[in-house]
Amino acid sequence: MENTQRNLSEQEIIRRQKLTALQEAGADPFQITKYDVTHHGADIKANYDALEGQAVSVAGRIMAKRIMGKASFCQVQDLSGTLQVYVARDSIGEEPYAGFKKMDIGDIVGIKGTVFKTKTEEISLHATELTLLSKSLQPLPEKFHGLTNVDTRYRQRYVDLITNPESKDTFIKRSKIIASIRRFLDTKGFIEVETPMLVSNAGGAAARPFETHFNALDEDFKLRISLELYLKRLIVGGLERVFEIGRVFRNEGLDTRHNPEFTLMELYQAYTDYHGMMDLTEEMYRHVAMEVLGTTKITYNGVEMDLGKPFARITMLDAVKQYSGVDFNEIKTLEEARAAADAHHIEYEERHKKGDILNLFFEEFVEHHLVQPTFVMDHPVEISPLTKRKPDAPDYVERFEFFMNGWEMANAYSELNDPIDQRERFAAQEEQFAAGDEEANHTDEDFLNALELGMPPTGGIGYGIDRMCMLFTDSPAIRDVLLFPTMKTITE
Repeated sequence: MENTQRNLSEQEIIRRQKLTALQEAGADPFQITKYDVTHHGADIKANYDALEGQAVSVAGRIMAKRIMGKASFCQVQDLSGTLQVYVARDSIGEEPYAGFKKMDIGDIVGIKGTVFKTKTEEISLHATELTLLSKSLQPLPEKFHGLTNVDTRYRQRYVDLITNPESKDTFIKRSKIIASIRRFLDTKGFIEVETPMLVSNAGGAAARPFETHFNALDEDFKLRISLELYLKRLIVGGLERVFEIGRVFRNEGLDTRHNPEFTLMELYQAYTDYHGMMDLTEEMYRHVAMEVLGTTKITYNGVEMDLGKPFARITMLDAVKQYSGVDFNEIKTLEEARAAADAHHIEYEERHKKGDILNLFFEEFVEHHLVQPTFVMDHPVEISPLTKRKPDAPDYVERFEFFMNGWEMANAYSELNDPIDQRERFAAQEEQFAAGDEEANHTDEDFLNALELGMPPTGGIGYGIDRMCMLFTDSPAIRDVLLFPTMKTITE
């Protein structure tokens, strides 16, 4: 015990001494292996009329204590919230009551007792038996203010969940959102699949991958940046409706909407197109909002967005014209596109083509205006290497991005299923990579081989699950909806 107490606070030393005393008395809480719980606190409050006077058993963490001689009160927190417990010496016995008085805030206890209301009408539990189930060896943050240091909240999420009920509510709601999505897709005939995270060719998105080395094969691999190319292989194989919810990894910066490890959902449906993906998206968002929130109106940072109304649909060309005044229908050459960019102070690179510059205009002038649910359609082919061209406008493709709150929430295509065209698109991406674009795709020969066998007309889409959770929980940053976000390691 001497060595373990160095550099400990006074409170930590006292708590360890209490644990030692319990162990020496044969009452080591860490030897207890189970405890039968019949109710959570919220269950008791919601069903008081049926439970009044009934014997129940609860378990949770002591969050507050009021010692008042022969009788005391404490607040016990479980998954559902807190419940007041009345602890009297005459009800649990003199020795157990003395043990209770020595317990600390943060200790985990099991309590048996009867349900009643206090004189102030607070639903409570009158303890008849109290068991220490786990000793907390560190004090919790100051009880009235919780864990307020944002960096510590992210690094020590377990403490955040204990001390900040709104954080726990956010992650419970996140779980419900994902479960609701799964139920919705199940009713539409989709099957959930799993595809590799370690890949030799990280394609399907414009992003830099993380790289690693597989010792057993003495081969370099990458962490996937997308789910797309493997899911399309399954469409080729005859699985007509597939989806996957999984982690993807992009070697990019950190900000309020980006984390290098995040949750993506992609789905692919044979025999439909990007219009089918729009209809599916609109229906799914409404379904999840109603099931999880009970309304189609959500409020984020004080701004209301209505999922109950038909989602707006606009082409990228029309959106850029509307918000910048520049009509790219009238711009015929790369030189004209560059001149327009110069006139509007849009920075571009030598490798950028006309379609790239159109997209730069969109990002600069349009995105932040798209607060209400909006589908932006028909992107330039230069930025869409996996998408079918529009038959009547081959410089553009059948693609949309779904926006809310000025954020891209989803990206969808009428999937390119022409293997000859796909090979040419990959070749163009290789040229982009050689010109310095580290996010360009590389040629995937096995994927091309699959396409040559024949892929039916297919609609596909990728959803940012974390951003969806941010909007539905009114969370200001992506780290608030990731249990364990990526953080820079602290070195002493």
